[in-house]
Amino acid sequence: MKYRRFGKTELSMPVISCGGMRYQHKWEDVPWKEVPKEGQENIERILARALELGINHIETARGYGSSEMQLGFALKNVPRESYILQTKVAPEQDPKAFRKVFERSMKYLQQDYVDLFSLHGLNNRELIEHALRPSGCLEEAYKLKEEGRVKHIGFSTHASNEEIVETIERGDFEYVNLHWYLIAQLNAPAIEAAAKKDMGVFIISPNDKGGKLYDPPQKLRDLCFPLDPMAFNDLFCWAHPHVHTISCGASRPEDFDMHVDALEYIDDAEAKIAPMLENIYVEVSNLFGPDWLDTWHVGIPEWDEIPNSINVKDTVRLWTWASALDLKAFGTWRYNMLGTADHWFPGKTVSAFDKDAMRQALSKSPHSERIIKILEDADALFKDEPIKRLS
Repeated sequence: MKYRRFGKTELSMPVISCGGMRYQHKWEDVPWKEVPKEGQENIERILARALELGINHIETARGYGSSEMQLGFALKNVPRESYILQTKVAPEQDPKAFRKVFERSMKYLQQDYVDLFSLHGLNNRELIEHALRPSGCLEEAYKLKEEGRVKHIGFSTHASNEEIVETIERGDFEYVNLHWYLIAQLNAPAIEAAAKKDMGVFIISPNDKGGKLYDPPQKLRDLCFPLDPMAFNDLFCWAHPHVHTISCGASRPEDFDMHVDALEYIDDAEAKIAPMLENIYVEVSNLFGPDWLDTWHVGIPEWDEIPNSINVKDTVRLWTWASALDLKAFGTWRYNMLGTADHWFPGKTVSAFDKDAMRQALSKSPHSERIIKILEDADALFKDEPIKRLS
């Protein structure tokens, strides 16, 4: 295993983290007696394999159903000093209610403290301001730190890059969990802002939200050859000097293997992926023009400033990569989550819209006419039944 200093936390962080979002029994709390024996044994094997490989950062959340409870039982006989434990709790209106939820997490985890504690889902400016207000949940989290219940405080986010940068620049946090990988690069300025604040950077779900790369289309396999697309994407993330760890949400022990194999190239990651990255960017350029990747997002407002609340930015992103890399199945999955889970997948899919109103909303975009056509094409390509989050 390779390790990187996790910013001002000074933790030695493995570059692969064991995410706890794919191995739990249910997406809601259940009595311990309802957890199948074989399911719990699978978690124990996953953790044993992770620790054997040196993947000693174990991450979960209160919102991951039975994950915390099952993890607590799986860790009972593991020496506490041998792993870095992280959980996440969503802010509440009442900080006392937030603390109560935290106590439930600790009861399930059977721990006296967690090394890393995240305010979970600071996904828009309203939620950020609410969590960070005086006498709010961030202040309550710092009380927990003073009590020794948490060692380091961070936040996880699906917000816009602008909102993430603003939150980082406040200087309240020691690390951040965010999305950034090949097909979602708009948060690069947030990573740079975190580096200036000496914050740890944890990349969320680079293989699932990064294109369902455990089941990649043949075209993407060909463009990434001789690397597997998952290994390529790992190296893409690791090549960034300010990225410290990437999540691997294992559902079985062998899910770590390909990521560990990619470590062979980590010290020369940028050079290793350069030919594959060139293949991918040439494909995009041939389809859309040489400036598309650098400029497609310029002048596109966030969804709440768009007619009918259409999430234009995410729709165009998904359409671009579906067209260039044959990621249609992934794009269909993500597109049909829009509008189904409040701030987790904000905005709406494309519906009938007024083109003149859309032109006005996109007046600062160098591609406004093209984007109007893309919206119609994307809806025809992706439209399906809405998909429930955490299904």
